[in-house]
Amino acid sequence: MPFCEPARELRIQNSPLWLHQRNLLAPYVTREMELKQGERLQPVREPTIVYRDNLFFDEFYIRAFMTEAMKKNRPVRAAFRADDPAFKEHALPLSTSYTPAGSLYLADLWYYPNGPVAGVEPLVIDMQAREIGYYHVPTYMGDQSGDLIFQVPLRSMIAIDSWVHVFIADVVFGLFARGARYEKRANEEFSFKLKIIGKAVYEGRQVLECSEVVKIGKNCVIDPSVVIKGPTTIGDNVTINAGAVIDNSIIGNNVNISQGVQVMLSVVGDGAFLPFRAALFMTTLMENAMVAQNTCLQMCVIGRNTFIGAGSTWTDYNLIPAPLRARDGNGKLSLSNRPVMGGAVGHNCRIGSGMIIYPSRTIESDVVLTASAERRVIDRDITFDQSDHHHLKLAHLHQTPYHRHLKAEVESW
Repeated sequence: MPFCEPARELRIQNSPLWLHQRNLLAPYVTREMELKQGERLQPVREPTIVYRDNLFFDEFYIRAFMTEAMKKNRPVRAAFRADDPAFKEHALPLSTSYTPAGSLYLADLWYYPNGPVAGVEPLVIDMQAREIGYYHVPTYMGDQSGDLIFQVPLRSMIAIDSWVHVFIADVVFGLFARGARYEKRANEEFSFKLKIIGKAVYEGRQVLECSEVVKIGKNCVIDPSVVIKGPTTIGDNVTINAGAVIDNSIIGNNVNISQGVQVMLSVVGDGAFLPFRAALFMTTLMENAMVAQNTCLQMCVIGRNTFIGAGSTWTDYNLIPAPLRARDGNGKLSLSNRPVMGGAVGHNCRIGSGMIIYPSRTIESDVVLTASAERRVIDRDITFDQSDHHHLKLAHLHQTPYHRHLKAEVESW
């Protein structure tokens, strides 16, 4: 929830999770088998990687895991120390995928040198977390005050059990981690630092704006007044208009960004549209979504083919310093361990203008919300059966691909 589909189909770092997994594991495999739930793995007698399809991992974690696993040449299972800062702070809250084992938590990733057998030993890969500040909360508001920090790993793995984990995978374990690796490499490799400075001097740009840290795809149209700071990746056929600011983000293909748009520490999916003065901060916008003018999303996750109306406000902390809760892997409200957090909108939603959404609230896929005297403030999760389109005469015009079974039942009545 609220996307109404398995985690494997969601976009992480602007790529379907199943494709991201396949690409990173490609150097280690020659063939693959997909097992349905409850289906038994057929016996094999060759090196085998087994993993659950809701795992997000980066190339640095997989490289370390496979190197250590092949060195041991014994059946192993990925594990985390309970006191690993990045795991404890970000991966464990709201999760249902990890198996406790004493002072360790076991993840659903195995390596068998001679095919799956009973009995494995845990293999702990340190995520090499480091503290990075990201937010300042005034001392008179929020359940935590002062400078807030992320425990940013240099190599990442997390099970996607909640929409909050999509935010963590994209922003904390993705964009922040990429920036931390750039900083670490620049501090340790003089040649890399010299290369960046040399490229900046040659291009007449600031260090974080040079082509060494800002990668731009083919057939892009970018106004000269646009400010782009790296590390940033921009896809093909992207249009960015005057006055826009892009900072440490991922922009997909065929994206249209209008005048005065702000995109900071965010992932923008293929085909997205941001009209003038829209703003994203630490937010995931999946493919073909649109955020209308004067709307600011902070620490949110927005599904594909979704429209967010103009002038909407997505709040990110409680005015009274109460801890924020969110839906966990079992659909229950649990402590999120996040002092500030936005909300989540599923796929194919239509959110009207001028809405106010409280922190950590979710709106399920296929929902239509119109601002009215009765409902302008969203202070609780919205499910499909509460969608406003059910009360409209032209309700049949709203396609509901993620609730086809419900539509069929209604028509049969």
